[in-house]
Amino acid sequence: MATTIGRVLRDRNAGLCLGAVVVSGFGSSAMTLVSGIWVKELTGSDGLAALCALALWAPLLFGPLLGTLADRTRGRPLLVAVNAGLGVLLLALLRVDSAAWLWLLFAVLVVYGACGVVTDAAEAALVAGAVGRDLLGDFNGLRMAANEGMKLLAPLAGAAVFASWGGPRVALLDAVTFVLAGGMFALLRVSEGRPAPDPEGWRERTARGARHLWGDARLRPLVVAGGLTMLSSGLGGALVYAIVEALGHSPTYTSVLYVAQGVGSVAVGLASGALMRRFGGRRFAGAGIALTGVSAVLNALPWDAAVLAGSVANGVGLPCVLVAALTAVQRETPGELVGRVAATANTLMFTPTAIGIVLGAALVELVELRLLLCVLAGARLLIAAPLLRAVSAPATSRPPTA
Repeated sequence: MATTIGRVLRDRNAGLCLGAVVVSGFGSSAMTLVSGIWVKELTGSDGLAALCALALWAPLLFGPLLGTLADRTRGRPLLVAVNAGLGVLLLALLRVDSAAWLWLLFAVLVVYGACGVVTDAAEAALVAGAVGRDLLGDFNGLRMAANEGMKLLAPLAGAAVFASWGGPRVALLDAVTFVLAGGMFALLRVSEGRPAPDPEGWRERTARGARHLWGDARLRPLVVAGGLTMLSSGLGGALVYAIVEALGHSPTYTSVLYVAQGVGSVAVGLASGALMRRFGGRRFAGAGIALTGVSAVLNALPWDAAVLAGSVANGVGLPCVLVAALTAVQRETPGELVGRVAATANTLMFTPTAIGIVLGAALVELVELRLLLCVLAGARLLIAAPLLRAVSAPATSRPPTA
């Protein structure tokens, strides 16, 4: 663990990129939680509060197109400008003090979500050029650990600020974090040429990234497995309240399970780089998915200790395929396509989560819980199998590079 952190922090560009991710991730995690609380307090409506998550996530559907935008602009200036722009935009929320200004809050959240898609794509492309190839796995693992760590700490800080000073102060805190992140990106030492003129239209440019992703035998299996895994994750997440009820606890016990899952994700993020060097990206991803299958079995057992262990195992297993897929995109994609390919991969991997939540919410009312969990475990093992079989291919086949 210490070696992984040291490898990244000794690299100036990698350390600055990671610092920007940590700082902006803190503000984003706080704002994501508080936006729903803010709307609930202003309106009393659970439905409107839930729409905050939709406003933030809806732009992900346009990921391939927004990723193309990132590819047509130099990464460092784009990241500096978008982070600074978000810092200014969030100041508009200082005006939101009643339900009459709710439209402004939702408008800002939609732009906020779209900017997040653009910055994720731009970061993926910039990191691929600014960070050494041998450090990409370590960096992506630490990035995941940092994001998960912020999800554990930032919501508590955001809720405390909201309780003491209200939503506008949380928006101000988030604005400051974006300005700081933009400053860190500005300090990067990276040489970027201006993107060459491209006679193709936006539709063709976007399609070219999708074709590259789907046509690459090293990327496609990881992204498909990632999307199916996140589909199962959404389904499993919809079962959490039923699991807690089966244990005889109140719904607030779900927070304990989420913390346990977060701890597992932080741990595997810190170790991801070393594990991928040792086992290869596909085996790392496949083993992680298989571990989430084990976690579903543990969640079916009627004991607190087993369910807690299952939550930790799920937290360890879920990020593996995501980290492996992003690292493979950065390593195997030509530089001029990285942004749109990364954004397309994110859309394909994360959008199924919402579908899984809807499916799980319906099935939990119709099917016995333990049967659902056992089917979920079997499905996850089937998703993992092709990735684990790939490492047993004949020696003449190309070894995994992700």
